[in-house]
Amino acid sequence: MRIPFASEKHANIAKQVIDVDRELQPEVVKRSLTVEENILVATFTTLTVRLARLTSNAFLENVDLVVRTIGEFGEDAERAPLSR
Repeated sequence: MRIPFASEKHANIAKQVIDVDRELQPEVVKRSLTVEENILVATFTTLTVRLARLTSNAFLENVDLVVRTIGEFGEDAERAPLSR
């Protein structure tokens, strides 16, 4: 899967956030995430078509959450001063 983002920075943020969550069944689902410019590239290897569908759906739900979070807080969070 190739997911375009507004910038390479946003694609890297998505990769870092999603990479934290490991696959629940690592013996039957392999996932590789890379960033090519502003594109998040996800490659999956599964034993069955059903696992491919479930894995893809879960991944896209995570991407959706990251995109909405960046849209809501991204620029404001970068400009906000750190409070101590």
